[in-house]
This record gives sequence, structure tokens and C-alpha cells, in this order.
Amino acid sequence: MTYIIGEIGQNHNGSVDIAKLIIDLVNKPIKDKLFNLELPRINAIKLTKRDLSEELTNTQMNAPYNNPHSFGKTYGEHRAHLELNDKEHYEIYKYTKNLGLDFVITLCAIGTMSVLKYFQPDYLKIASRDLTNLPLLAALAETKIPMILSTGMGGKKELDQALETINKHHSKISILHCTSEYPTNPAHVNLNTIDYLFENYPGYKIGYSDHTIGISIPIAAVAKGAQIIEKHITIDRDMKGTDHRGSLGPDGVWRMVRDIRLLEMSLGKKDIIIEAATQGAKNKLERSIATKRTLEAGHIISEDDIHLLSPGDGFKWAEREMIVGKKLKNQIPENELIYPKNIE
Repeated sequence: MTYIIGEIGQNHNGSVDIAKLIIDLVNKPIKDKLFNLELPRINAIKLTKRDLSEELTNTQMNAPYNNPHSFGKTYGEHRAHLELNDKEHYEIYKYTKNLGLDFVITLCAIGTMSVLKYFQPDYLKIASRDLTNLPLLAALAETKIPMILSTGMGGKKELDQALETINKHHSKISILHCTSEYPTNPAHVNLNTIDYLFENYPGYKIGYSDHTIGISIPIAAVAKGAQIIEKHITIDRDMKGTDHRGSLGPDGVWRMVRDIRLLEMSLGKKDIIIEAATQGAKNKLERSIATKRTLEAGHIISEDDIHLLSPGDGFKWAEREMIVGKKLKNQIPENELIYPKNIE
């Protein structure tokens, strides 16, 4: 089953209550009404934690930040408003786990590891911006907590260096293809990278972190074999905040999860399968050997006497040698099937 991560990131806008509300909204049962199916829900919730002392230069932190999505006069004030402290993260962690969901966290600096004194997340997510932050990767790897890497801002060289750093401590690593463009132009997605990762990084779980608008691309990624899907989620895409517009609202999350779960059901196995559920249609619609004209009892059947008509519960054309040359026990009217009981 595809592991689906709902990334709140900082779409909580600095509020624990908003984070809980997002979790509640996306955690509702997923149903397919046509076949009356209740499908597996989202698997995990993800938050992001920054240490502003290790985030930006003083120039950037003090730069004016005047736009409709700003929560402060400077970019530093804006970022500070969006940060939750360790205890607030712990509160959301407990809330998430009590609902039966996994908890994933992106830690953007060594200083943010203080949150690990309160709880151990199921996964540590490495943002692609930190793929080259080898000191951070080494410190996180020492915890032995499974890690998920996004490739969005790095190529093979950067990915290999990150893997080498982490593998010194453990190999519980997943790799997500990603394009760090918000939102991502579909022409820049390049889902075939998923094939490349499977071929070149065997032994790792491979997935896709999505920043496109809508749900079609992550569903296609699952069809390509992605084992993990990560997608930004929110309460309302029109909320104040920079990431809400590129996120899925509750209805979008339900539809994405539903369609991924239905796709998983539909993939099946590498074979040509005749499902038992098709037997009714097969009997009704497939063709069987029938008479071209009324044939009398005692008639010796020739190939000129027969053709094919529905339903499909009689002899098939490939089985005509079982009929041709045989004598009829009884009269069969024109355009009726010939069954085993009719021939000697």
C-alpha cells in the first residue's frame, strides 16, 4: 500500500488548533460510493520545524516583507510567527498518534533536534534544500530514526553524498523524486525519474513529493511504482500564507487518497485474468455455435449449418470439431444454440 504523507508544513500558520483541525479534516474515512468501499486513509502527517538562528542571514531576516501573506513587517518576524515550539510540536504529535496516524517531521537545523527530547517521530524528512547540509544529515542519522530524502534541489552527486553520509549510521532511507518549483509546471515534473531511481538505487524505498496543482500527477506517480506520496495539505487554499495556494484542501485530499487506493486495487498482477465477476457478462455476451437454419433430428451437422450468436454458454468456434459430423438427437430451430444434450 502506498504510504501517503499529508504535509502540513507550516500551513498551521503558527496555531496548534489549526494544525489539529487540518488533521481532523483529512483523517475522515475515505469511501467509494459506487462499490460501497471504505478505503485506507492517509498514513501520516508531517510538520516542519526551523531554528531561526540557523536559518537566514541577518540581511534576509531584517528585510521588509510586505505582501498579503506576511505575518510580520520583516521576513524574520514572518518566520517567527509561523514557528511552533517543542511542546506545541509534541502536542500535535500526540494528537496525530492518538488518531492512528504516523508523524513525520522535517528538522531544518541541528538546533531543532531539541524536539526529539519530547518524542520520536516515525520518520525524519530531509527537505531538498538540506540535501547538501551534510552536518545536519550526519546529526540526524545518528538518531537511527528512518529518514526520507527529497531530491528537488539536488542531482545524483548531491544525492549520493547524502546517502553516503547517512549510511555511515543506518540504511533506513527512502528517496522521493521532487521538483522544487511552487507550483510545479507539469512539463517540469519528469515522472520518469521514478524509474531511474528504482534502477539506480535498489534497496531504497522510492516515492514522489508533489508540488503540482491537483491530484493527477501523484496518482500517476503511484502507477509508476511510487511507494510514498507526499502532498501539501490545508484547511482552505485561500487562507493567508504562502503555501496554502499550492496545497490540497480537505476535498482534494479525500479525492487523491481515494483515487490512489482505487488505483492500488486496480493494478493486479502481471497476467491475463478472467475475474469471476465477469462470468455473467461472459455468459450473456460471448458468442457460441448456433444454427443458420432449422435442423431436423438425425441431421448430420456440417460447418455450413452453423454460425456464432450470443449467449456465450455453448460451444465456441474453436470447439466446432465437437459438433461438425455429429448427428442431432432432436430438431433445433433456426438461430438457436447447439448444446451437448442436442447431439449424439
